[in-house]
Amino acid sequence: MKYSLLALLFLTSISFAQVTASKSTLELKNIVKENLKHQTSEINIPSERTKKNPGLAIIYSLLLPGMGELYADGYSSGKYFTIAEGALWGIFIGMNTYANWQKDRYEAYAVTNGDVSSTGKGSDFYATIGDYSNVNEYNDEQALNRDFSAMYNVETNYWNWPTTEQRKTYRGMWTSSEQTFNDIRFVVGALIVNRIASAINAVRLVSAYNKNLDTDLSWNISVGLQNRAELPTSLVLNFQTSL
Repeated sequence: MKYSLLALLFLTSISFAQVTASKSTLELKNIVKENLKHQTSEINIPSERTKKNPGLAIIYSLLLPGMGELYADGYSSGKYFTIAEGALWGIFIGMNTYANWQKDRYEAYAVTNGDVSSTGKGSDFYATIGDYSNVNEYNDEQALNRDFSAMYNVETNYWNWPTTEQRKTYRGMWTSSEQTFNDIRFVVGALIVNRIASAINAVRLVSAYNKNLDTDLSWNISVGLQNRAELPTSLVLNFQTSL
């Protein structure tokens, strides 16, 4: 009887321990689920693009029109400034080459046909000899105007055109060269204007780029557990966007 009582007590203790352990395990699962239910993990995906610097856009455009637009992701309009730059440089080189060629021609013509010595002669001398048949005619006019300081030394600044036609031919070559040199200044001005216009356009594109960047969508991802009474626990992914 004594042993039977001890055996009953032993079995009762084991059953109680199993019930307690089962209850503890169930409570632990519920606690874990409850904690997970209220925990979420958020992942922010930042934009890889950064804002552009207007100052750099200006510098790039001044160096080469179109580079500022390329920097601002707007080369669709910047390419026209680059094309214009190339065309203007082509015109500049062509005109400069032609003007110098004409200069060499009229200087050589003066030596051959006007008995001019090219040594030490300046641009004023070559401009003057196209208007007078010879040095004496020029000096006589200066003497009549009492502008003696403008008179040329006959020995060092001599010229004499045999015919009026030769003088006019020389004058035409000189005029063509000088006119081309003068026109080159307009090409240089156009190069400067092209750079300024490109810089202004590049700044405008940078401003638009930065403005669009501020309004780009940013993504937010939330991960969590959802526990419903009628359904098993499930994993929930939330995607959110904000301006």
